[in-house]
Amino acid sequence: MFKHLGIVGAGTMGRGIAQLAALSKIDVQLYDVNETILRRAIERIKADLRKMINLGNLPHEEFSATLERIRTRTSLPDLGHCDCIIESVIEDIRVKKDLFKHLDANTKSTAVLASTTSSLSITSIAAMTRNPERVIGLHFFHPVNTAVLVEVVKGYKTNTETLDRAIEWVKLLGKYPITVKDTPGFIASRISLPLFSEALRLLGENVAYAEQIDNIVKKIGGFSTGPFETLDEMGIDSALAETESLYDQSYGEPRLRPHPILKQMVESGLLGKKSAKGFFNYEEMK
Repeated sequence: MFKHLGIVGAGTMGRGIAQLAALSKIDVQLYDVNETILRRAIERIKADLRKMINLGNLPHEEFSATLERIRTRTSLPDLGHCDCIIESVIEDIRVKKDLFKHLDANTKSTAVLASTTSSLSITSIAAMTRNPERVIGLHFFHPVNTAVLVEVVKGYKTNTETLDRAIEWVKLLGKYPITVKDTPGFIASRISLPLFSEALRLLGENVAYAEQIDNIVKKIGGFSTGPFETLDEMGIDSALAETESLYDQSYGEPRLRPHPILKQMVESGLLGKKSAKGFFNYEEMK
Protein backbone atom coordinates (compact mmCIF):
# COMPACT_ATOMS: atom_id res chain seq x y z
CA MET A 1 0.00 0.00 0.00
CA PHE A 2 1.19 3.51 -0.78
CA LYS A 3 1.79 5.53 2.41
CA HIS A 4 3.53 8.46 0.72
CA LEU A 5 2.04 9.77 -2.51
CA GLY A 6 3.56 12.31 -4.88
CA ILE A 7 1.38 14.17 -7.37
CA VAL A 8 2.80 16.16 -10.27
CA GLY A 9 0.33 18.80 -11.39
CA ALA A 10 -2.05 20.69 -9.08
CA GLY A 11 -4.83 21.25 -11.60
CA THR A 12 -8.36 19.88 -11.30
CA MET A 13 -7.39 16.20 -11.46
CA GLY A 14 -4.22 16.44 -9.36
CA ARG A 15 -6.00 18.47 -6.69
CA GLY A 16 -8.87 15.97 -6.57
CA ILE A 17 -6.55 12.98 -6.16
CA ALA A 18 -4.59 14.81 -3.45
CA GLN A 19 -7.80 15.48 -1.50
CA LEU A 20 -9.02 11.91 -1.92
CA ALA A 21 -5.68 10.46 -0.77
CA ALA A 22 -5.43 12.79 2.24
CA LEU A 23 -8.94 11.81 3.33
CA SER A 24 -7.72 8.19 3.16
CA LYS A 25 -4.94 9.15 5.60
CA ILE A 26 -2.16 9.09 3.01
CA ASP A 27 0.60 11.69 3.13
CA VAL A 28 0.68 13.71 -0.10
CA GLN A 29 3.39 15.81 -1.73
CA LEU A 30 1.56 18.01 -4.26
CA TYR A 31 3.97 19.44 -6.84
CA ASP A 32 3.54 22.17 -9.41
CA VAL A 33 5.91 24.68 -10.99
CA ASN A 34 3.33 27.43 -10.44
CA GLU A 35 2.93 28.54 -6.81
CA THR A 36 -0.32 30.37 -7.66
CA ILE A 37 -1.87 27.12 -8.90
CA LEU A 38 -0.74 25.39 -5.71
CA ARG A 39 -2.34 28.07 -3.53
CA ARG A 40 -5.57 27.86 -5.50
CA ALA A 41 -5.55 24.07 -5.19
CA ILE A 42 -5.29 24.24 -1.40
CA GLU A 43 -8.06 26.83 -1.21
CA ARG A 44 -10.34 24.64 -3.35
CA ILE A 45 -9.54 21.63 -1.16
CA LYS A 46 -10.42 23.67 1.94
CA ALA A 47 -13.72 24.71 0.35
CA ASP A 48 -14.54 21.10 -0.56
CA LEU A 49 -13.76 19.88 2.96
CA ARG A 50 -15.94 22.59 4.51
CA LYS A 51 -18.77 21.54 2.20
CA MET A 52 -18.34 17.92 3.32
CA ILE A 53 -18.50 19.02 6.97
CA ASN A 54 -21.66 21.06 6.34
CA LEU A 55 -23.28 18.06 4.69
CA GLY A 56 -22.34 15.84 7.60
CA ASN A 57 -19.96 13.74 5.51
CA LEU A 58 -16.79 14.66 7.41
CA PRO A 59 -16.17 15.17 11.15
CA HIS A 60 -15.11 18.75 11.90
CA GLU A 61 -11.89 17.59 13.56
CA GLU A 62 -10.78 15.92 10.31
CA PHE A 63 -10.53 19.27 8.52
CA SER A 64 -7.10 20.25 9.89
CA ALA A 65 -5.83 16.67 9.99
CA THR A 66 -6.62 16.18 6.29
CA LEU A 67 -4.96 19.44 5.27
CA GLU A 68 -1.85 18.61 7.29
CA ARG A 69 -1.37 15.49 5.17
CA ILE A 70 -0.93 17.63 2.04
CA ARG A 71 2.38 19.43 1.48
CA THR A 72 2.89 21.66 -1.56
CA ARG A 73 6.19 21.44 -3.43
CA THR A 74 7.88 23.35 -6.25
CA SER A 75 10.94 21.10 -6.42
CA LEU A 76 10.52 17.74 -8.15
CA PRO A 77 13.27 15.96 -6.14
CA ASP A 78 11.13 16.54 -3.01
CA LEU A 79 8.97 13.67 -4.26
CA GLY A 80 11.89 11.24 -4.32
CA HIS A 81 10.87 9.37 -1.15
CA CYS A 82 7.30 8.66 -2.30
CA ASP A 83 5.98 5.11 -2.76
CA CYS A 84 3.96 6.22 -5.78
CA ILE A 85 4.06 9.31 -7.99
CA ILE A 86 1.04 10.19 -10.09
CA GLU A 87 1.48 12.46 -13.08
CA SER A 88 -1.42 14.80 -13.84
CA VAL A 89 -0.09 17.25 -16.43
CA ILE A 90 -1.34 18.28 -19.86
CA GLU A 91 -2.37 15.58 -22.34
CA ASP A 92 0.79 15.89 -24.44
CA ILE A 93 2.85 12.76 -25.04
CA ARG A 94 6.11 14.72 -25.34
CA VAL A 95 5.59 16.46 -22.02
CA LYS A 96 4.68 13.22 -20.27
CA LYS A 97 7.64 11.32 -21.71
CA ASP A 98 10.07 14.01 -20.60
CA LEU A 99 8.52 14.09 -17.13
CA PHE A 100 8.70 10.32 -16.68
CA LYS A 101 12.33 10.36 -17.75
CA HIS A 102 13.05 12.79 -14.91
CA LEU A 103 10.89 10.89 -12.42
CA ASP A 104 12.65 7.65 -13.27
CA ALA A 105 16.02 9.23 -12.54
CA ASN A 106 14.99 10.93 -9.29
CA THR A 107 12.88 8.35 -7.46
CA LYS A 108 13.59 5.12 -5.65
CA SER A 109 13.46 2.06 -7.88
CA THR A 110 10.59 0.53 -5.90
CA ALA A 111 8.26 3.50 -6.47
CA VAL A 112 5.32 3.10 -8.81
CA LEU A 113 5.11 5.76 -11.52
CA ALA A 114 1.55 6.35 -12.70
CA SER A 115 -0.05 8.52 -15.37
CA THR A 116 -3.62 9.85 -15.28
CA THR A 117 -3.73 10.04 -19.08
CA SER A 118 -7.15 9.31 -20.55
CA SER A 119 -5.95 8.38 -24.03
CA LEU A 120 -2.16 8.20 -24.45
CA SER A 121 -0.09 5.01 -24.58
CA ILE A 122 1.33 3.91 -21.22
CA THR A 123 3.78 1.70 -23.10
CA SER A 124 5.08 4.72 -25.01
CA ILE A 125 5.41 6.81 -21.84
CA ALA A 126 7.18 3.96 -20.01
CA ALA A 127 9.68 3.56 -22.86
CA MET A 128 11.48 6.68 -21.60
CA THR A 129 12.29 5.00 -18.27
CA ARG A 130 14.95 2.51 -17.23
CA ASN A 131 12.36 0.48 -15.34
CA PRO A 132 9.20 0.40 -17.49
CA GLU A 133 7.84 -2.46 -15.40
CA ARG A 134 6.95 0.03 -12.63
CA VAL A 135 4.95 2.36 -14.91
CA ILE A 136 1.15 2.12 -15.01
CA GLY A 137 -1.90 4.14 -15.96
CA LEU A 138 -4.45 5.29 -13.37
CA HIS A 139 -7.24 7.03 -15.24
CA PHE A 140 -9.47 8.75 -12.69
CA PHE A 141 -12.73 10.36 -13.78
CA HIS A 142 -14.37 13.73 -13.16
CA PRO A 143 -15.27 14.68 -10.53
CA VAL A 144 -12.67 12.66 -8.64
CA ASN A 145 -14.49 12.76 -5.30
CA THR A 146 -17.70 11.16 -6.61
CA ALA A 147 -16.73 9.18 -9.74
CA VAL A 148 -16.40 5.55 -8.67
CA LEU A 149 -14.46 4.00 -11.57
CA VAL A 150 -10.68 4.08 -12.11
CA GLU A 151 -9.17 2.52 -15.24
CA VAL A 152 -5.94 0.73 -14.33
CA VAL A 153 -3.93 0.55 -17.53
CA LYS A 154 -1.25 -2.12 -17.87
CA GLY A 155 1.55 -1.17 -20.26
CA TYR A 156 3.36 -3.76 -22.33
CA LYS A 157 6.10 -4.14 -19.69
CA THR A 158 4.14 -3.31 -16.53
CA ASN A 159 4.77 -6.17 -14.10
CA THR A 160 2.26 -8.00 -11.90
CA GLU A 161 3.58 -6.46 -8.68
CA THR A 162 2.98 -2.93 -9.96
CA LEU A 163 -0.49 -3.87 -11.16
CA ASP A 164 -1.44 -5.51 -7.85
CA ARG A 165 -0.14 -2.56 -5.78
CA ALA A 166 -2.05 -0.08 -7.92
CA ILE A 167 -5.30 -2.05 -7.69
CA GLU A 168 -4.97 -2.40 -3.90
CA TRP A 169 -4.42 1.36 -3.54
CA VAL A 170 -7.36 2.28 -5.77
CA LYS A 171 -9.60 0.09 -3.61
CA LEU A 172 -8.27 1.79 -0.47
CA LEU A 173 -9.49 5.09 -1.91
CA GLY A 174 -12.97 3.62 -2.15
CA LYS A 175 -12.87 3.39 -5.94
CA TYR A 176 -13.64 0.50 -8.29
CA PRO A 177 -10.57 -0.48 -10.34
CA ILE A 178 -11.00 -2.03 -13.76
CA THR A 179 -7.92 -3.35 -15.57
CA VAL A 180 -7.83 -2.37 -19.24
CA LYS A 181 -5.49 -2.88 -22.17
CA ASP A 182 -3.15 -0.17 -23.33
CA THR A 183 -5.16 0.91 -26.35
CA PRO A 184 -5.97 4.48 -27.54
CA GLY A 185 -8.68 5.95 -25.32
CA PHE A 186 -8.84 2.73 -23.27
CA ILE A 187 -12.54 1.90 -22.68
CA ALA A 188 -14.37 4.81 -21.04
CA SER A 189 -13.12 7.54 -23.37
CA ARG A 190 -13.98 5.47 -26.42
CA ILE A 191 -17.52 5.00 -25.10
CA SER A 192 -18.09 8.58 -23.94
CA LEU A 193 -16.61 10.36 -26.98
CA PRO A 194 -19.63 9.71 -29.26
CA LEU A 195 -21.92 11.27 -26.62
CA PHE A 196 -19.82 14.42 -26.41
CA SER A 197 -19.41 14.60 -30.18
CA GLU A 198 -23.14 14.33 -30.88
CA ALA A 199 -23.95 16.90 -28.19
CA LEU A 200 -21.47 19.31 -29.76
CA ARG A 201 -22.95 18.71 -33.20
CA LEU A 202 -26.44 19.48 -31.91
CA LEU A 203 -25.15 22.67 -30.31
CA GLY A 204 -23.19 23.67 -33.43
CA GLU A 205 -26.27 23.16 -35.62
CA ASN A 206 -28.36 25.31 -33.24
CA VAL A 207 -30.75 22.44 -32.62
CA ALA A 208 -30.76 23.12 -28.88
CA TYR A 209 -28.93 25.02 -26.13
CA ALA A 210 -26.29 23.37 -23.96
CA GLU A 211 -28.61 23.43 -20.95
CA GLN A 212 -31.43 21.77 -22.90
CA ILE A 213 -29.16 19.00 -24.16
CA ASP A 214 -27.78 18.36 -20.67
CA ASN A 215 -31.27 18.19 -19.18
CA ILE A 216 -32.42 15.67 -21.77
CA VAL A 217 -29.37 13.47 -21.24
CA LYS A 218 -29.85 13.53 -17.47
CA LYS A 219 -33.60 12.94 -17.48
CA ILE A 220 -33.74 10.36 -20.26
CA GLY A 221 -30.35 8.72 -19.91
CA GLY A 222 -30.17 8.76 -16.13
CA PHE A 223 -26.79 10.54 -16.07
CA SER A 224 -25.89 12.61 -13.00
CA THR A 225 -24.32 15.30 -15.20
CA GLY A 226 -24.86 16.24 -18.83
CA PRO A 227 -22.15 16.26 -21.53
CA PHE A 228 -21.54 20.01 -21.31
CA GLU A 229 -21.39 20.02 -17.52
CA THR A 230 -18.89 17.18 -17.76
CA LEU A 231 -16.77 19.01 -20.34
CA ASP A 232 -16.69 22.09 -18.12
CA GLU A 233 -15.67 19.95 -15.15
CA MET A 234 -12.82 18.18 -16.94
CA GLY A 235 -11.65 21.36 -18.71
CA ILE A 236 -12.34 22.25 -22.35
CA ASP A 237 -8.60 22.29 -23.07
CA SER A 238 -8.24 18.78 -21.61
CA ALA A 239 -11.22 17.57 -23.63
CA LEU A 240 -9.73 19.00 -26.83
CA ALA A 241 -6.34 17.43 -26.13
CA GLU A 242 -7.97 14.06 -25.47
CA THR A 243 -10.04 14.06 -28.66
CA GLU A 244 -7.08 15.28 -30.74
CA SER A 245 -4.98 12.46 -29.29
CA LEU A 246 -7.60 9.83 -30.13
CA TYR A 247 -8.04 11.25 -33.62
CA ASP A 248 -4.28 11.17 -34.28
CA GLN A 249 -3.79 7.69 -32.84
CA SER A 250 -6.63 6.34 -34.99
CA TYR A 251 -4.97 7.78 -38.13
CA GLY A 252 -7.77 10.25 -38.73
CA GLU A 253 -10.84 8.10 -38.07
CA PRO A 254 -13.70 10.48 -39.10
CA ARG A 255 -15.98 9.59 -36.18
CA LEU A 256 -13.26 10.67 -33.73
CA ARG A 257 -12.63 14.07 -35.32
CA PRO A 258 -12.57 16.91 -32.70
CA HIS A 259 -15.42 19.41 -33.03
CA PRO A 260 -14.36 22.98 -33.96
CA ILE A 261 -16.35 24.39 -31.01
CA LEU A 262 -13.79 22.95 -28.59
CA LYS A 263 -10.87 24.63 -30.36
CA GLN A 264 -12.71 27.96 -30.58
CA MET A 265 -13.46 27.90 -26.86
CA VAL A 266 -9.87 27.08 -25.93
CA GLU A 267 -8.58 29.89 -28.13
CA SER A 268 -11.07 32.22 -26.43
CA GLY A 269 -9.92 31.20 -22.96
CA LEU A 270 -13.24 29.53 -22.13
CA LEU A 271 -11.94 26.43 -20.38
CA GLY A 272 -14.83 25.54 -18.09
CA LYS A 273 -14.73 25.69 -14.30
CA LYS A 274 -10.97 26.31 -14.22
CA SER A 275 -11.46 29.66 -15.98
CA ALA A 276 -14.90 30.32 -14.40
CA LYS A 277 -16.52 30.24 -17.86
CA GLY A 278 -17.16 27.45 -20.33
CA PHE A 279 -20.45 26.21 -21.66
CA PHE A 280 -21.83 27.61 -18.39
CA ASN A 281 -20.84 30.51 -16.11
CA TYR A 282 -19.06 29.78 -12.82
CA GLU A 283 -18.12 33.32 -11.79
CA GLU A 284 -19.88 32.90 -8.44
CA MET A 285 -17.45 30.06 -7.59
CA LYS A 286 -14.41 32.33 -7.66
